[in-house]
Amino acid sequence: MAAASAAPGGLFCRQLLFSLLVLILFCDACRKISLQVPSHLQAETLVGKVNVKECLRSASLIRSSDPDFRVLEDGSVYTTHDLVLSPPRKSFSIFLSDSQQQEQREMEIVLEAGGKKVLRKRHTKNAALKRSKRRWAPIPCSLMENSLGPFPQHVQQVQSDAAQNYTIFYSISGPGVDKEPFNLFFINKDTGDIFCTRSIDREQYQEFPLYAYATTADGYAPEYPLPLLFKVEDDNDNAPYFENKVQSDAAQNYTIFYSISGPGVDKEPFNLFFINKDTGDIFCTRSIDREQYQEFPLYAYATTADGYAPEYPLPLLFKVEDDNDNAPYFENKLYAYATTADGYAPEYPLPLLFKVEDDNDNAPYFENKVTIFTVPENCRTGTSVGKVTAIDLDEPDTLHTRLKYKILQQIPDHPKHFSIHPDTGVITTTSLLLDREKCDTYQLIMEVRDMGGQHFGLFNTGTITISLEDENDNSPYFTENSYFAEVEENRIDVEILRMKVHDLDLPNTAHSKAVYTILQGNENGNFKISTDPNTNEGVLCVVKPLNYEAIRQVTLQIGVVNEAQFSKAPNSQPPSMCTTTVTVKVKDSDEGPECQPPVKVIQSKDGLPAGQELLGYKAMDPETRSGEGLRYKKLGDEDNWFEINENTGDLKTVKVLDRESKFVKNDQYNVSVVATDAGGRSCTGTLVVLLEDNNDHPPQVDKDVTICQHAQDFAVLSPMDADGPENGPPFQFLLDNSASKHWTLGSKDDRHGLAAKHVLSVRVCDCTTPSDCRMSSQVRDRDAKLPNVILGKWAILAMVLGSALLLCALFTCFCVVTKRTVKKCIPDDVAQQNLIVSNTEGPGEEVMEANIRLPTQTSNVCDTSMSVGTLGGQGVKTQQSFEMVKGGGGHQTLDSVKGAGQGVMEAGRYTYTDWHSFTQPRLGEKVYLCGQDEEHKHSEDYVRSYNYEGKGSMAGSVGCCSDRQEEEGLEFLDHLEPKFRTLAKTCIRK
Repeated sequence: MAAASAAPGGLFCRQLLFSLLVLILFCDACRKISLQVPSHLQAETLVGKVNVKECLRSASLIRSSDPDFRVLEDGSVYTTHDLVLSPPRKSFSIFLSDSQQQEQREMEIVLEAGGKKVLRKRHTKNAALKRSKRRWAPIPCSLMENSLGPFPQHVQQVQSDAAQNYTIFYSISGPGVDKEPFNLFFINKDTGDIFCTRSIDREQYQEFPLYAYATTADGYAPEYPLPLLFKVEDDNDNAPYFENKVQSDAAQNYTIFYSISGPGVDKEPFNLFFINKDTGDIFCTRSIDREQYQEFPLYAYATTADGYAPEYPLPLLFKVEDDNDNAPYFENKLYAYATTADGYAPEYPLPLLFKVEDDNDNAPYFENKVTIFTVPENCRTGTSVGKVTAIDLDEPDTLHTRLKYKILQQIPDHPKHFSIHPDTGVITTTSLLLDREKCDTYQLIMEVRDMGGQHFGLFNTGTITISLEDENDNSPYFTENSYFAEVEENRIDVEILRMKVHDLDLPNTAHSKAVYTILQGNENGNFKISTDPNTNEGVLCVVKPLNYEAIRQVTLQIGVVNEAQFSKAPNSQPPSMCTTTVTVKVKDSDEGPECQPPVKVIQSKDGLPAGQELLGYKAMDPETRSGEGLRYKKLGDEDNWFEINENTGDLKTVKVLDRESKFVKNDQYNVSVVATDAGGRSCTGTLVVLLEDNNDHPPQVDKDVTICQHAQDFAVLSPMDADGPENGPPFQFLLDNSASKHWTLGSKDDRHGLAAKHVLSVRVCDCTTPSDCRMSSQVRDRDAKLPNVILGKWAILAMVLGSALLLCALFTCFCVVTKRTVKKCIPDDVAQQNLIVSNTEGPGEEVMEANIRLPTQTSNVCDTSMSVGTLGGQGVKTQQSFEMVKGGGGHQTLDSVKGAGQGVMEAGRYTYTDWHSFTQPRLGEKVYLCGQDEEHKHSEDYVRSYNYEGKGSMAGSVGCCSDRQEEEGLEFLDHLEPKFRTLAKTCIRK
């Protein structure tokens, strides 16, 4: 004992502390506790241990009032730093609080330096402190980092004793309220409840020192401000990471960019490390398993912007330090050997197998720390919500890993909505009353226990969050039973009313978005209602003008439903559509005249003479329901048939009405009328004059008729009647007495007997089709004047040559006339001339058909009053004259051209000028035919100009139009026109 007394003071302190710990076990809970301690206490020294469970069983927060001491959850009291008790007696309090039950207890601790240990008797439970009324005193509180809510989350409540005598209003200030981060906490000014609005990151804010204030309505403060301290409890939400940094001395002279390469960067495992190219900081992106990768040899590079490397690559070696994360295990089996001293083995090696019996030393735990399930609201009983799973590291398929699940608590706890299968962990619903609008989130405190759920089994707890999915189980309803709106008449596309609805379903979803419908009162389509996507209001608009004179008030019935189909809750009646009544008052406005109907039809007879009056268009003033004071004016009258009475609007004809006019369409003639009142307002209407057909146009027939003898011996007359079908065909045809001797007509009767006499020009041609027969000169002139004639290149060339020949001929005639006083005539001697006169036509008697018509008129080319022939003629050989047949009409001969007794020409020959003057018009006709024929079959038969060869030329005349004395060379006959086909056949027979 002496040696013990001589031992250092440290041994004495340890014995004293041990004695104090034993003494504490017998101290009464929630009472004043005295502890004997050394006068000098080192940091992190155990002072004592108090029984906090007996004082407050469910203490969620334990806090010391003295910052020199800290209290653990098991009641252990430690010093926070080196402490000297001066004076030798020191006291402080331990505050215990339960945030759920809103309870608070206080334990007073008294430390006495030195002295002897004093044994205190345990007080009876009746002597323990009772729960007292909450005082205006600091309340310890802590907040969980990254809390899941629901928010706003209740944190704490403060109350003042002065509330018994005054009406107290509570307020708070400090970080998280009126300082950064703003609006994190707020207090209910009437009850003193403090709420947190969102989750907190402990790495950003570790604690929040606040002040609570209690004041009366007039600003009187019966209490001092209460300091509050909210500490944020840490959550393991940050993974460790490896960090290193490289730098180059060349950075003092250059702008250096850093890079690294090697395993963990551009080799397996990729992207484990990366470097900040500007600062050289190296970062690790994820955790590393040393059993897989022991080290990472890397290279760091320092280069300038242009690629220059002022330093050699720097080798880096990152070694992974081992963590005790692998349990030992037997690698191979064991063998036992039995041998003698000299090494002889009388037995074979004995294999040994040691099995480790499992001990229930691992409590089961839930696989996920936070589990969230969702389930639709109003679901049926027995609906599966989800399945929780737990893990037990003990031996499988034993009682140590036979798990049982149980729901310890439901928040909110009433009524009970969920149950769990004890073996499978499947959570199901037990109630039909899951209503998201009442509570949208439930929390279940779960327990999993091994040993088949027996009370001595190891257990663990977890929290399950169940969120209710919204269903469209609430119908929207109007905030008002009826609405009233006004709108001026004739207004369109104007908003007149907005209607609000309430819906308890989740906002901004199809379950709460409204769809409005006009159920009654919009039969004329004057209104349209739509939904404002921003406010969900019903917007009523006028889309078709309203007429005050027709209706002065409209009553609409409007209904509202949701976009989504209604989901009927079990055991509930399907809702009916919510409706409301909207009364729309139409306001009168001074409007212009009305033209109703827009189109008015009147009837009139065809051929109505000028000066006749017709009933015009009548407009009306909707205010007076009459047309007095209106002025009328024409807007459209295409052929100016009418004039309008300015006062009455009646029409008066200024021309004879003609149904067959080009301005009449479908027997209708339109007149546009504008009506204007004294204020200048106007309206426009259309007056349609419907003309009754009158038989005032005789039928017309084509006056040129062609009958081809080879095809048929009749022609069909197709008359046209400008009158309507009532006064049209059938027609009656009659011939006068002079034509009835040679012609006959079929007879048909005209419906109304209006007759007209027409002189027909009938041509009988030796042709196959009427197109082969020559046209009359009038028709040729008419066709020649058509603007759409297109001339080919050969036709243009022929016309140019013909024009040149004509100019030469005119110049020659002028010279001859000036030299001779007597007109030249063509001599009878035709020896060796261009045209041979023959009295014998070959082959003579074999000619069975004659296609040469007798001349109806002749003209002497020597006669200065005679006009030149037009296109369409063609020359042929006759017995004594050269005849020109013009489409079956008149003809000309060369004998008639030269005339009788008109002077003597040079013997045996016509002059070149006379011949050229005679042939030029005929050749022009050839040129015309060349242009009309696409195949240019006449292109080889055009005038060729030759110089005069002199008297007695043996060569004679050349060209297709010259006199041919040869028996051969008759190919030109292939290019003759239909009238000369018979002559061509005769020549071929020869």
